[in-house]
Order: sequence, then C-alpha cells, then structure tokens
Amino acid sequence: MLLTGTEGLKALTTAYENGHALAGFVAYNLETVQGIVAAAEARPDRPVLIQAGSSPFKHAGREPLMRLALDAAAHSEAPLGVHLDHSRDLDEITACLEAGYTSVMVDGSHLPFADNIALTREAVRRARDHGAWVEAELGALAGDEDVSTNADASAAAMTDPSQAAEFVAETGVDALAVAVGNVHGFTANPVHLDLDRLSAIHSALPVPLVLHGASGLPEQQLLGALARGVAKVNVNAELRRAYLQAVSAQLPTALPGSDVVSVWSAGRAAVTEAATRIITQLTPS
Repeated sequence: MLLTGTEGLKALTTAYENGHALAGFVAYNLETVQGIVAAAEARPDRPVLIQAGSSPFKHAGREPLMRLALDAAAHSEAPLGVHLDHSRDLDEITACLEAGYTSVMVDGSHLPFADNIALTREAVRRARDHGAWVEAELGALAGDEDVSTNADASAAAMTDPSQAAEFVAETGVDALAVAVGNVHGFTANPVHLDLDRLSAIHSALPVPLVLHGASGLPEQQLLGALARGVAKVNVNAELRRAYLQAVSAQLPTALPGSDVVSVWSAGRAAVTEAATRIITQLTPS
C-alpha cells in the first residue's frame, strides 16, 4: 500500500511522539526493493520508506528505479512510502513528486546557510503542491553514501542547535537531518553520537529529526537518539553488506551452472532479514 504524503507524515509524527523511528532503506535494484518490501510485510504495524534516490539513480536510471519502487509499494499490503533521498536538484525533486513520491529530501548541506534555506524553501513549495512532506539537512556528514570509506566524524560540520531553529522556521520543513557525529558507511571504530548536541537540537525544534549513517551504530547510541527526537533512521551500508555477503557465499555453488537466480535470491533474502531486524530495533518496547 503506497501511503499518501499526508499518511506518511502522520506515520513520522506518530513515531516521533512515541519514541520510535521509521526505517528509511536505500534501494538500488529489483532485489533490494523486493527485500525491503518483504521486511515491511513481516512487520505491517510499522510503516517503512523505500529510498530510491539520487545516488541509486546513477546505477539503475531514474525512471526505471522510480517506477519499480512505486509499483512495489502500491502492490504490497504493507504501509510503504517512497522517498527521494539526498537530492540537490530541484528538477529531480519535481520529477519524483510528479511520479508519486510521498516524501523528498532536499540536500543543501553543501551550500552556505542562506543558499541552503533558499533551495529548501523552494523544494518545500513544490512538495506542498503534490501533498508530499520534506526532509532537509543542516550540517554535513563525512563519508560516502554508496561505499564505506572509514570516514572520520570529526571532519564533518556538526549541526548548530540555534541555527537549526532558524533554518526550520525559515523553510517550513517537516523533518531535519542532523550531523551529530554520525557518518555514512561502516567505520573501523565505533561511532559515538554527540547526544548532548542532539538533545539541544531536539529542544530547539518543533519537528522530528532524522539520523543518516546509522549502519553499525551501537544499540545504546541508537536508542539514545530515538529518545532525543530522532523519528527517521536511514540505513544503507548494513543492507549492502548483507546483500554482498549472501551473494559471495552463494557464488561457489552458483558459478558451475551459471545459476544467477540463486545468487539474486540469496541477496534478496539477506536484505529482508537485515531490514526486518532493523525495523524491530527501531521500535523499542
């Protein structure tokens, strides 16, 4: 069941009010989309976001991946939103909104503060015309969205609480992605979130917070973030690793007969298992 933008925003605010978080899973191809949907169907009480966004478009093409995600959500009985992740392009945002995306993330974190506000404000205006909700980012995460690079969180620009309050007031965004020590991808040393900074941001803002770079985050750190206003958590590297490990394990058996179906199936099942575990983790009792 493809959620409307209004339903998706309601799911986000409900998670925020209850100390839970929506899982936003990045999808690159048919098998990852199917694996995410299967995980959502295993936990139909928790809405899930399929994040078919700017970076995966480079691999699969925007139109094919966009249609794949939307069709998969529409034909499932689970509550699913389709979310454009990390877009810096207003034309891309408009194309996804017109196709039926329920939410978008406009990423102006690379821009000066005033320019980020201007870009985000225009994205919000366009999204409102299509009934979608908007996530933006203030501060900058270290690392790569598609490859774990052992990024150093200290190299990132942390989100300033007072600046965040101004940003939200000026743009009207529905959720804000923050930089509080989180990084994209796995790291050799455990990530430690600045929970004090996160508390200050939470206290300063009237909207839910979003945590990117949550793969491999220690459970106590994750629970600490949920208790401080984080109501959406993005997961990418954890699903990529599960997929690749399963494919690698299957290859010795599959190669003699060129059995690609067993390889794809193994990867899909691994994505489902990892995503189901994460959905449960984001719903603390």
